[in-house]
Amino acid sequence: MADRVIITLACSKCKNKNYHFQRGKKKDFKIELKKFCKACGKQVLHKQTKG
Repeated sequence: MADRVIITLACSKCKNKNYHFQRGKKKDFKIELKKFCKACGKQVLHKQTKG
């Protein structure tokens, strides 16, 4: 089986952890995506966090 890691994305403004998904373990870069934050009420940059 392939090694998978659970990634958590947190809002860069309010630090609310909103999104979780899986990706391969061999990736060495951090993910940054513009996603909708329910707490802020708009699209904001979300960054990868630990756990």
